[in-house]
Amino acid sequence: MRKLLWPFLIVILALIAIALLLVARQKPVTTLPPEEIKPTTGGEYVEGLIGSLSRLNPVLDYYNPSDRDVDRLIFSGLIRFDDRGIPQGDLAESWGVSQNGKIYNFTIRPDVYWHDGEPITSDDVLFTVDLLKDESSSVPPDVRDLWKEVDVERLDDKTVQFRLPEAYSPFMDYLAFGVLPKHLLEGMTFEEITDAPFNLAPVGSGPYRFDHLITENGEIKGVVLKAYEDYYLQRPFIEEVVFRYYPDAASALAAYKAGEVVGIGKVTEDILPSVLKEPNLRLYSGRLPEMTLLFLNLDNPKVPYFKEQIVRQALLLGLNRQGMVDQLLGGQAIVADGPVFPNTWAYYDGLERVNYDPDRAVALLKEAGFTIPAEGGVVRADEEGNRLEFDLVYPEDEKHASLAEAIQKDWEQIGVKANLIPVPYDELVNDQLSTHLYQAALADINLTRTPDPDPYPFWHQAQITGGQNYSNWDDRQASEYLEEARIMSNLDERAKRYRNFQVRFSQELPALPLFYPVFNYAVADEVKGVTMGPLFDTSDRFSTILNWYLVETASTEEAIPQETSSPTPAP
Repeated sequence: MRKLLWPFLIVILALIAIALLLVARQKPVTTLPPEEIKPTTGGEYVEGLIGSLSRLNPVLDYYNPSDRDVDRLIFSGLIRFDDRGIPQGDLAESWGVSQNGKIYNFTIRPDVYWHDGEPITSDDVLFTVDLLKDESSSVPPDVRDLWKEVDVERLDDKTVQFRLPEAYSPFMDYLAFGVLPKHLLEGMTFEEITDAPFNLAPVGSGPYRFDHLITENGEIKGVVLKAYEDYYLQRPFIEEVVFRYYPDAASALAAYKAGEVVGIGKVTEDILPSVLKEPNLRLYSGRLPEMTLLFLNLDNPKVPYFKEQIVRQALLLGLNRQGMVDQLLGGQAIVADGPVFPNTWAYYDGLERVNYDPDRAVALLKEAGFTIPAEGGVVRADEEGNRLEFDLVYPEDEKHASLAEAIQKDWEQIGVKANLIPVPYDELVNDQLSTHLYQAALADINLTRTPDPDPYPFWHQAQITGGQNYSNWDDRQASEYLEEARIMSNLDERAKRYRNFQVRFSQELPALPLFYPVFNYAVADEVKGVTMGPLFDTSDRFSTILNWYLVETASTEEAIPQETSSPTPAP
């Protein structure tokens, strides 16, 4: 056997050498690095929207989120906001603000056109503003009232001037409205526009143009949009966007599993576990412009201890807010530090986080003179007999009820008793908060479509009477910061005032911040380039759609695999 070993090895080595030579003579197949793959135009994105189509018109979509989702792609505004709340030019090429903060001049881009080819001019902006201030309009009253106070003038074909009665920095929020084409709607009353065929076949100026409705048995089931060839910014990569309507998120998920859609417009808590189990479905989460908090009435003689900062601090320390988020909200919220939303230009990230610390809470209550009575009991009281017992009103729905019960249990652990009183939400606002008759209240603040933080309405002294300063927080220092920030146009200077305000708020705690809810959105991983930051409206999930793509190509010829052929002798 030993005699045969060496010849055998020689044969094996010869075969290996021949194989290596053949491989060396072949053209190699190149694996393209990820950074060399380039998105290209094409493909169809289909999303399941929760709700139904009403009217595709930006002055009529305030109360229908699913309409706003579609309008976001069809229409343009003078400006848009990035996810930090900083205004960016949209139809507007540039703008300027007078030194006194009362005059805003906007210049419209020269290369912007309606989807029917007509140029966009100042007249279209003025026409849309007239609709917003119309007495018969269906826009929110605060929006209509503001526009009634603003003078709008056409300086030339591409320049518009807005004149305010007084400086008001949050005015930029009101300039993101979708502009409508005057040449298609002029001469109609607001009522006529409400019922116009335009609303089911709109003409806008956004990255996508209306193509057609999807109907079944006379009912609208969806809408098809096509990429607009002459869009003034980067043309979208995805050629066609299709929205299909479903009554709830569970139906949209079923549609995804059936291959009808590749995106789910809203992932609610009931389908979240199922979505997370889908191997090819990616979940995107963004902070909503909402906040849940506990208002404390600082001027109610029945609860005099709420005036004491040390008591308010103890009440916050005694709340397991992260536990509420994890156990009651499925982790779908962010613990709040104050009244300004995180990750925005005005947010101060230097605030100290108040973590759950019931022992510290008890120590502070003792320091404030509240102890368990010698005769027994579980509720703390001071020497004057003021018991830490009060009524906590809350909205009568399942979510707020579970939160109220958790708050009640947490406070019981530190010797505080909250008597729970459920009420309809309208009654909570109109009969409890607005009248300042309540003692403590669990409530939500919703600032959808208002990127500017402007805490003034809820925390300034002047808003105690007839305003929304429900806590009756009468703090001159905080109010001065809010006054100054509200009339400044310089963002850096405003940020300084809001930083000071947030520090003051965290020190005084006129209300107890609980958490900011988040919005969940799901898209199949075949759709590339999707990103989502904090939201000021759920339609903001499309703010980066120009970068989404379904089709990709190689950036070099070598990236295309070549067929292997037999080697030929070198010349």
